[in-house]
Formats: sequence, structure tokens, C-alpha cells
Amino acid sequence: MCVNVSIVPCPNYEPETARRALAAVLEPLGGLAWVEPGMKIAVKANLVARMKPETAAATHPALVTELCRMLTERGAEVVVGDSPGGPFTAAWVGSIYTGTGMRAVEAAGAQLNSDYSTSEVSFPEGNTVKSFPYTAWLEKADVVIDFAKLKTHAMAGMTCAVKNFFGAIPGTRKPEFHYMHPLTADFCDMLCDLAAYVKPRLTLVDAVMCMEGNGPTQGKPRHMGALLAADTPFNADLVCAGLIGLDAKDAPTVAAAIKRGLCPASASELNISGDPAAFALPDFEKQPISTDITFKKTLPLLNTFLRRNFGTGPKVDTKKCIGCGKCHEVCPAGAAVVKKGKAHINSKICIRCFCCQEFCPKGAVSVHRPLLARLVTK
Repeated sequence: MCVNVSIVPCPNYEPETARRALAAVLEPLGGLAWVEPGMKIAVKANLVARMKPETAAATHPALVTELCRMLTERGAEVVVGDSPGGPFTAAWVGSIYTGTGMRAVEAAGAQLNSDYSTSEVSFPEGNTVKSFPYTAWLEKADVVIDFAKLKTHAMAGMTCAVKNFFGAIPGTRKPEFHYMHPLTADFCDMLCDLAAYVKPRLTLVDAVMCMEGNGPTQGKPRHMGALLAADTPFNADLVCAGLIGLDAKDAPTVAAAIKRGLCPASASELNISGDPAAFALPDFEKQPISTDITFKKTLPLLNTFLRRNFGTGPKVDTKKCIGCGKCHEVCPAGAAVVKKGKAHINSKICIRCFCCQEFCPKGAVSVHRPLLARLVTK
């Protein structure tokens, strides 16, 4: 029986430790025997922001470097990249390569993506999107490897292997997708479309140091000491949700994948090499569940009441806010503005995408759950 997911210990990011863990986690899935000389391989890392490796915001460069070394030793041509929020340009993405320490992969014979062209691709099989803008460097590869980071996420509960493919959308085009799919379930179904289109040959998850709390950029590093490999990003997410104590209903990418038959309803139905229970962190600090409450077209007054009293939303800590305007820059709905040197969010037009929370450089925006919602629900 083919292995769906493999999980092994990886206690730290020392090069030798990383290489041994990669070899061990890949072995149950057949190793890298499929890699051929001259094969063009794109490694899609999570490079969400210009943050140092120790913050646990991005896929750790030590793991990516050792993977690249293993691939180039087999004669592959390897390119590492991502399209984080912001302009998909050499200057912006290059600064993130430097800030995350990802330039280390060049010493392993890999290249950092320098192709900032985009294309429109058609995906008629998609549930939510039938076409979308796409970063061309992924399209030009023979094979894509998904190398995700396990973190909490304000909108999606968890960002891992499926959510990592939002980085296939050019940075400045991402707000369109938040605005077109403001409901969490629809947005995560769209993410499943992206992952299904890319169809990575291999999925890896850096769960050595995860991020809990106010993720995906301003949370706290949390040691799990695990490295995962999977045959699909959907199976990887199913197992990873369990590692941090999330049910499918609290991990919308998993719920969407289950509904579409992209993964089973339970990790117990997968063939897993290793023991996920040995790494599980049931007390992992999670984000409040983002709730979709909308009766705008039929019962607007009820919609207002429910959103105000039960809906999660972004909240600004004015003591931390420096009035930089990053929230206004990334807000697809125009709900975030800076007044008198502090950020303010118009809850009437906010679509709860939490881009402001994700990209605030000072962690001044958090996920707020109203008191009434906390009293009547868990």
C-alpha cells in the first residue's frame, strides 16, 4: 500500500539534522528516485514576509537548502521562489529572499526565482475559479514541490500546504481574490482549486518550529520538532490540522478538500508512516474561528446584528500601531484607513480577510471575537 503521509523527528535546523530528516521522511514515499538529470524543479516555499528564520514566519532556509542540495546532486535544475503580498518585482521579492535567509539555497546549486512574468491560466475543472493569474516561473517547471510552513491563520485557521499556493497568485492581484471570495468557505475552496491546478509532485511541511497565536506573521514560535512529506497537499493539511488540535470545521481548507473528495474525512483513513500523535500539540494556541455570517440580501438588519455580536474581525491595538499605513495598502475593501496617526477599520465594509492582521509589521492588529460570541460558543 502506498504511503500518503510520512512524519519524522527533526529537532532543529542544523544542516546535518535537516538532511537526515529529509532523507528519512522521503524514504517511505519512494525517496527522490523520480528526479531525472536536467529536470526543472520549482520549490514553492512560504516566504510570506521579510522576516528572519527564527520568527517561524517562513519555511526555514536550512531545510530548503538541504532539499535543493539533494535535488541538484541528482542533476536537477532547481528554482526556489514565492510571490508574497506586495509587488511581484525583483526589488520587493529580492528583499524577502534576503530577509528570510533564503539566499542560502544558492550555495546548494539552486537559483532564486528571477522571472517575474505572469500569465492567465485556464482551469475549467475548478469549483470556484475557472481561470486565474499565475506566476509564470511555476508554469515553466517540469515539477513543483510544495514546501509549506505550519502556522495559525486568522482567516483560514491554519496555513499549511494548501494555503501555500496562494503564493502562485501575483502579489498585487491577491486582494482581488479576497474581495471576490469574502466568505471563508469560498476562499478556501478557491485555494483548493489552486492546489489542484498546480498538482505538486511532492509536498513537504516544515513543522520543526511552528507559529501559534497571532499567525501567520506575528504569532509566537512553537517547537514541534517534526518534518512531514505527503503525496498531496490535501492529505498533508489533514494530518497537520490534527497536530495542532484543529477539527476539519476549524480548518476550512481541510473541510473544503473533504467535501470535494480530495482527501478522506479522517486522517485514520490515510496510510501514514510515523506516529503523528508523538508530535501533536493539543494546547497549541489557535486563532479565534473566523465566522461567515451574511444575510445582506435578505435580512440586512439581522446581518448587521449578527456580524456585530458574533462575527470575528480585526481589531487595532492603538498602543502598538505606528500609523505606517500598511493595512490601508493591502486592504482589498478599503476598510482600513489611517486617521490622526493610527489605523482604523470600518467594520461596515470590512470583508474579514485579515490581510491587515497578516501584514501589520508591528503586530498591532489581532483577531477579535465579540463578548457575546465568546459567551454562547466555545
